[in-house]
Amino acid sequence: MLYRTYGKTQEQVSILGFGCMRLPIIEGGTARDIDDSKAIPMLRHAIDNGVNYVDTAYPYHGDGMGGGGASEPFVARALKDGYREKVFIATKLPAWLIQKREDMDRYLNEQLERLETDHIDFYLVHALNTGTWKTVKELGIGEFLDSAIRDGRIRHAGFSFHDELPLFKEIVDAYDWSFCQVQYNYLDENFQAGLEGLEYAAARGLGISVMEPLRGGKLARELPAGVQAAFDQAETKRTPAEWAFRFVFNHPGVSLALSGMSTMEQVEDNLRIAAEAEANSLTERELAIVKEAETAFRRMRISCTACAYCMPCPAGVDIPGNFSYINEYYFLDHDNPKKGLKDRYAARMEEEHRAGACVECGTCEEHCPQNLSIIEELKHVAEVFA
Repeated sequence: MLYRTYGKTQEQVSILGFGCMRLPIIEGGTARDIDDSKAIPMLRHAIDNGVNYVDTAYPYHGDGMGGGGASEPFVARALKDGYREKVFIATKLPAWLIQKREDMDRYLNEQLERLETDHIDFYLVHALNTGTWKTVKELGIGEFLDSAIRDGRIRHAGFSFHDELPLFKEIVDAYDWSFCQVQYNYLDENFQAGLEGLEYAAARGLGISVMEPLRGGKLARELPAGVQAAFDQAETKRTPAEWAFRFVFNHPGVSLALSGMSTMEQVEDNLRIAAEAEANSLTERELAIVKEAETAFRRMRISCTACAYCMPCPAGVDIPGNFSYINEYYFLDHDNPKKGLKDRYAARMEEEHRAGACVECGTCEEHCPQNLSIIEELKHVAEVFA
């Protein structure tokens, strides 16, 4: 395992962080039904092999963004038997639920109980955007973080971000943050904070944690032919996941990349990659190949990462599932495979889960970290697959 200095915190963190957002669930269960028999061995195996950064959040593995999910209690269970002492825990204040200053302390104290720990190593203000930043700033987020650091409940303060670059820079400059979490991969150099934001924060001493290095798995499996053809040119053969991770790790400003691993096979593969992915290790030719892959990927219609923050839909629509179908549709070059995909959609997507069931309530758009026009895109899906 390779380690890097986490910005001004001076902590040495594993370049691979274990994200507890896409853990295996019991067959037939809901997102809350984490399969401990699989998930705990996965996390402990990662720790035994050098991972020392465990990332969770208040709503992960829950029923949406309104309440506490099952991820934080899972982390508490998984880190028993001495494992808590081997890792840094990162979790997040649910900024969208904050209505008054007292809420900040209430949620932090609840999270300490859920995690069964007396301190959180890296505490983030979660998913900041224009609306949530305005609210927490007016309610005194800086004073709250200062007080929580002073009394030992948290060690380092940071934030995660889902909005545009100017706001990102404003937030970076508004408080003495120790680190931040941004979305970055070879498709997203100019999306949200992007490469410019990453370098802006790193230049000010912030540690950089990268989320969605594989874009919810889309950069790791079932690649369009043009993307795979680009990678096939390389002398050094790598899996699609390795190309995506190596691109992120190649940037010296990146402290670590988070991976939401769902199988032991993914854990093993990511551990292998994180043992050799030095900064600035890709050649100019390899970077050019990644650029070719990025260009081939641009036919994707919707930038959905399948994070499921939009779920559950009050009307029952499977939003990520519908978007997966429409993206696959735009990757196909000929009418026959497109017809086959339409047939598959009709056969496998239950009518109540299809895009046409959308009632345009807008709940999904309020929670989408990618700021997608979900309602309009669902209308398009319904038209294509009618």
